[in-house]
Amino acid sequence: MRDKSGNLPVAAIVGGAALVVALAVVVALFGGRGVTAAAPPLGDPQVQHTLAETPAHTTHDLTINAVWADRPLRADAEDQVPVEELPVFDAVLGYAPHAAPPVDRDYRAHVRVELEVVEKVMELADGVEYRFWTFGGSVPGPMVRVREGDYVTFTLQNHPSSLFPHNIDLHAVSGQGGGAEATLVSPGQQATFSFTALNPGVYVYHCATAPVGMHIANGMYGLIVVEPKEGFPAVDREYYVMQGDFYTKGDFGERGFQEFDMMRAIDEDAAYVVFNGRVGSLTGDNALQAKVGETVRLFVGNGGPNLTSSFHVIGDVFDRVWVEGGAMVNRDIQTTVIPAGGAAVVEFDTNVPASLTLVDHAIFRAFNKGAIGSLVVTGDEDHVVYSGRVDIRPYDPEAKAGH
Repeated sequence: MRDKSGNLPVAAIVGGAALVVALAVVVALFGGRGVTAAAPPLGDPQVQHTLAETPAHTTHDLTINAVWADRPLRADAEDQVPVEELPVFDAVLGYAPHAAPPVDRDYRAHVRVELEVVEKVMELADGVEYRFWTFGGSVPGPMVRVREGDYVTFTLQNHPSSLFPHNIDLHAVSGQGGGAEATLVSPGQQATFSFTALNPGVYVYHCATAPVGMHIANGMYGLIVVEPKEGFPAVDREYYVMQGDFYTKGDFGERGFQEFDMMRAIDEDAAYVVFNGRVGSLTGDNALQAKVGETVRLFVGNGGPNLTSSFHVIGDVFDRVWVEGGAMVNRDIQTTVIPAGGAAVVEFDTNVPASLTLVDHAIFRAFNKGAIGSLVVTGDEDHVVYSGRVDIRPYDPEAKAGH
């Protein structure tokens, strides 16, 4: 059918396109009849809503697995209760790797949060010191945990010993700069603002004082979890893990005090990529712990400032992943992408004893820049799930070929 130049005639192209369109129309009108689509698991509490209601005979139903319902903001009666009538609580914070405790109430409240900015020298790796800028004296800053609809009064304090002004941008806040403008404070000052936690999800917070990248690169980030009104399903263990990339004058492992290198940061040439602010923060005596048969939930954030995380646990599969820390749940996932300034929630059941390895699967970051951790699972073996080595012997391909 091609002409001498190897091209198809125009008539053939038009005719073929018309045939494709006609077939598509036929399939759209009649193709689903007599075909039974797999029904979504309606008994599964994770399945909450669908994007569209479509007839049962169609094969293109689009179902969203979600842990909380899609609803208008501030639509419930409790959301109309005046702030002055709400019960008042002080937030209980969680310092990594320990998650803040779940919200143990089914009503709206007024939650008060205080965070102090402290600039301090700590170890980035064994024998490597760095001057971190911190929320709450740790990297990452503490996890804040509230409930959807809560009214939050937030106070940021900048310790008098600080050398620089700081502020905070909470990605959960609907308002100017996520609170950054309201909380800009010089050393020895504090500032307060309030907001309503409108959207459930897992959100990053970070310093947004210019130069923003430098403040984040020095460790000023953390997570704020806004639980849906229904709460998260109960699990046996929850942990808080946050990745960050660091830019030092010296290369990875170079001992002594290391200064921040702005040009290296601009070039995105990280000397260190670590979990929870330090090489080895989740290994050895610091490893996370679980028992066989337990369900583990990890709140995983990525402070950046530059690199996207390919978060993976060697030796297990994520049974559930809250994609980008929102309502959508993906299942049976090997590696999940967490952008800089983003988060995810991963859950998995522990089936056999093992030392599971947490990594950024951009794998040189794990084994050469520090993004590695451990979750030690103890308990009874199950050789049906995993046998371990049952045989080892010499291998001779010539002998095999002779058979």
